[in-house]
Amino acid sequence: MAGSKLDPIDRQILAELQADGRMTNVELAKRVGISAPPCLRRVRTLEEAGYIRGYHADIDAREMGFEVQVFAMVRLQSQAESDLSTFEARCRAWSLVRECHMLNGEIDFILKCVAPDLSSFQGFLTGELLKAENVASVKTSLVIRCAKDDPGVPFDVLEDRISRSA
Repeated sequence: MAGSKLDPIDRQILAELQADGRMTNVELAKRVGISAPPCLRRVRTLEEAGYIRGYHADIDAREMGFEVQVFAMVRLQSQAESDLSTFEARCRAWSLVRECHMLNGEIDFILKCVAPDLSSFQGFLTGELLKAENVASVKTSLVIRCAKDDPGVPFDVLEDRISRSA
């Protein structure tokens, strides 16, 4: 289990930063019970090791005028690795696609898309996604509302697993 390779202070640092990535190093150090210099060293080590991939602001899409959120389930004609990679690269280039996940089973990819309105999404769907090379079919579901959108991982579950295996 990868998370168990970290000591409890490192895991607490990650949990605190996941909850509030804007806190100062001094505040973070106080919350995890160490002084600021070693806390900063630990954060930098966690960043360099890839546990922390970056920091960002959680922007409210609707407040920015993106009223439409859609999940698009995409089935490809070919699942050869080169075709999968080509499709993934294309998804990274489409700005309306905010997430792209490859799945097993009937559907090859699920895409989370945002758009200002339905006509903008429909333009993307018919003008880009459906015309993309190797796309066999696309099924879409419009998001009515979001009940939960927690980023990251549940640290309480990780700590519980670690304490049971100790």
